[in-house]
Amino acid sequence: MRRSSLRRLERAPRSSLLALLGLLALSCQQAQAIDLRGHVKGQLTSVELPRDSLLRDFSDDPQRDAGGELRLNLQDRLDGWSWYVDYQLLAFTGDRLELRQRNPELDFGATALPTDDRRVFDLEHRIHDADDSVVSHRLDRFYLAYSSASTVVNIGRQAVSWGNGLIYNPVDFFNPFNPAAVDTEYKTGDDMIYAQYLFASGDDLQGVWVGRRDADNDITDEVTSSALKYHGFAAGAEYDLLLGEHFDERVLALGGALDFAEALWRADLMHVDSDDGGVTSAVLNWSYSWVAFERNLSAVIELHRNGFGIDDGDYSPQALAANPDLVERIRRGELFTLGERYLGTSLTIELHPLWQLTTTLFGNLDDDSSLLQLFSRHDLAQDRQLLLALNLPAGDDGSEFGGIDSAVPGRTLALGTSLFAQLAWYF
Repeated sequence: MRRSSLRRLERAPRSSLLALLGLLALSCQQAQAIDLRGHVKGQLTSVELPRDSLLRDFSDDPQRDAGGELRLNLQDRLDGWSWYVDYQLLAFTGDRLELRQRNPELDFGATALPTDDRRVFDLEHRIHDADDSVVSHRLDRFYLAYSSASTVVNIGRQAVSWGNGLIYNPVDFFNPFNPAAVDTEYKTGDDMIYAQYLFASGDDLQGVWVGRRDADNDITDEVTSSALKYHGFAAGAEYDLLLGEHFDERVLALGGALDFAEALWRADLMHVDSDDGGVTSAVLNWSYSWVAFERNLSAVIELHRNGFGIDDGDYSPQALAANPDLVERIRRGELFTLGERYLGTSLTIELHPLWQLTTTLFGNLDDDSSLLQLFSRHDLAQDRQLLLALNLPAGDDGSEFGGIDSAVPGRTLALGTSLFAQLAWYF
């Protein structure tokens, strides 16, 4: 196995998180300039299980879950230098959590809460870990930054978002959001080194190295990522050129954005060159905003090709086993789609300056299944926000949104109508 030339870093003991928090509290008392902000969020979810769903044998119907998050964001700046620390206290309980805790293989090995098992530094600790309830605290951001007129350098736990996709985003392979995610305020941070140089022309060059650990707790080329992205302007358009290596696979991407016919067009084309051959993914979208009936409206239409996806609509256990690259990316949280071709559409109406209603349709063009999401974002006050979402899946048995086949004849892994509600208070 080929090893990285970097010196191996040992994991910090879990007790170091508590010691670090104590040092941060002491520094807050001694430095008046430190900026402290944050939020408290509480959420409820309910998911119906169809009659033929195998999940009914492992969970209550409907599945009901509750959770909460306290997030404290600290930062300080001095002469071009700054540091950022975001602390999270997370607590969840319920039926879907219990299903994931006891049978993670039924959900592609998805974890109930973010974990640092594969990150360079272990800045997470489970305070309480049971089948139906989990309490954890962690540092989601922890990095030192330097910035000048033309240069930015960040070292530590942070988040990076690349790509031009609005619903599906193949180029955003560093902890991307699920396309149907409702709360997208913060991406989960990774341990990385990030740098950006701004040219006099307005173009910029960005570079990133993301460290990870393998199953043997070593930092190796097989699990880390590195990439360079050039962002430029030409003839009234923007373009991106990306060259990188991700989990020991070479990545080349070309993207851009163009204002044409009073609408904004965006596109990305990404090629992954692995030992098993080349795979190409792409996204193309159109977005337009206008005013009607004294309301602000915006619409998005997006086509997406998942090069790792299955093109015949067969998502049986045998078909998934024959596509290990797809399954592994789903397990890593990089992909959330099983098929190859998708159409996404979205319409947002500003019912009030403090209230937006969005309708999004996720369509799998390979098996004709779909997911309709109705999403409401309401600012109740300057520091309080309410999110509501209703998800309505549709499709035949065996389809992605209708319920993929299980290993049991006549049973699927289908999820039915789901409801999501979240109330947030910011300070």
